[in-house]
Amino acid sequence: MAVARTRSVALVGVTGRTVEVEADVGKGLAGIHLIGLPDTALSEARDRVRSAVVNSSYPWPDARIIVSLFPASLPKRGSQFDLAIAVAILGAAGVVPAQRIADLFFLGELGLDGRIRAVRGVLPSVLGAAGQGGVTVVVPSANSAEAVLVPDAKVIPVADLRQLVEWLRKGDDPPQPEVEEYVEPPKATDAPDVDLADVVGQPVARRALEVCAAGGHNLWLLGPPGTGKTMLAERLPTLLPELELDHALEVTAIHSVAGVLPSSAPMMCRPPFVSPHHTATAAAVIGGGSTIVRPGAVSLAHRGVLFMDEAPEFPRHVLDALRQPLESGRVTVSRAAGAVTFPARFMLVLAANPCPCAQGEDKEDACRCSPTVRRRYLGRLSGPLLDRIDMKVTVARSSRRELLADRQFVEPSKKVAERVLAARERAAKRLAGTQWRSNAEIPSSVLHADFRPSAEAMHPMTTCLDAGTLTARGLDRVVRVAWTLADLADKDTPGQDETNAALGFWLGVR
Repeated sequence: MAVARTRSVALVGVTGRTVEVEADVGKGLAGIHLIGLPDTALSEARDRVRSAVVNSSYPWPDARIIVSLFPASLPKRGSQFDLAIAVAILGAAGVVPAQRIADLFFLGELGLDGRIRAVRGVLPSVLGAAGQGGVTVVVPSANSAEAVLVPDAKVIPVADLRQLVEWLRKGDDPPQPEVEEYVEPPKATDAPDVDLADVVGQPVARRALEVCAAGGHNLWLLGPPGTGKTMLAERLPTLLPELELDHALEVTAIHSVAGVLPSSAPMMCRPPFVSPHHTATAAAVIGGGSTIVRPGAVSLAHRGVLFMDEAPEFPRHVLDALRQPLESGRVTVSRAAGAVTFPARFMLVLAANPCPCAQGEDKEDACRCSPTVRRRYLGRLSGPLLDRIDMKVTVARSSRRELLADRQFVEPSKKVAERVLAARERAAKRLAGTQWRSNAEIPSSVLHADFRPSAEAMHPMTTCLDAGTLTARGLDRVVRVAWTLADLADKDTPGQDETNAALGFWLGVR
């Protein structure tokens, strides 16, 4: 009897959990048995591992093989355990030294010919392994650029099983990844395809976009087709600064788990922009899955922008499902197998037409919708959801004279982004020593305890609060926007001008 042990990583959401893989080769009826709550894809590893070992010209033990995945109570899903299972069996059979594989982590799916294929979620898996400090992780060559983003782990890329086994047997210098060490995310060199200067005739909406970018606020754009709602939303990411290192790792890990991380750009340095179609299901927007829970659009938009065009066309239960992540910055997906939590702190941008016939309020004679139809159409956006929107802007069609006059006031995204960055740096300096980076993240208790404006500045909001036109949640939203306006104006604290402007944005401006 011989037993060999090695390690791999199981993903629970975007968190990596260490799994110990044990292989026992002993007397008994020849066969391989997997224990430890494997799913269907993992159970099929028995055939993949056997074919990969035999086709790599190594002997397959003609004995009873038991492979145990510990902890047994943790569900294991996917094919990323193939490589660890194969190495543990070869160690138990004496093909490779068992002591050499005991402290290594192995990730990768095996092809029938012994090739090691790329898998999803390598970055969060390596992050989970690196939590123990000073670890060495063997990954597929195709995933090496993603794995080396973790500074506390030594990454060994391998292309096939034979290359790995010969290295383990001979003890030569391990294969080196193309990138030795990750220091900081590379800066974007290419100019974006879109620019804020493309939007003409909507000065108030452009200003609202700048405020949203500076403070991380949510925005609702209401207006007929052709007024630039989609153009404005698509240009919001161009105003946002580069992601900080910890945020970039979070975003990259989510996209890696979802399997949408581009191979040409292993690190996502720019805030993501996600725009689901209005026919998307709740599982596609929030996250879900029958067997493996995948992140949805709200998590893919983490630290970026979630744009929902034609918002009233989305099913109401999908829109209302956004309320939890808008408040907490994360979303919990519960299934029979357990609950998985994904980060989901994003800026929400909603765009809507004023009525089903899509005619603006300035075209009353052309609109075919009754007031009841209009109310029912916009009523699909529930009050609790709109209460979580910091800024509401109504955009109208611009005349030819307005378009010509506004061209001299438009600014490129680069110039506006400089003001946004300065405002964010001012907010970060004020929030130094806390876990928050922007005004939108400040919780209500701290907002009114440490960052409450003066009584004079609060007067417009308290008046609306007494009149019932402003809710307690809306009050918090208005105060946060007022702080952002003060940061953009380079003021130490918001005054009555900032609170009036913030209140106007929350109530809805034209």
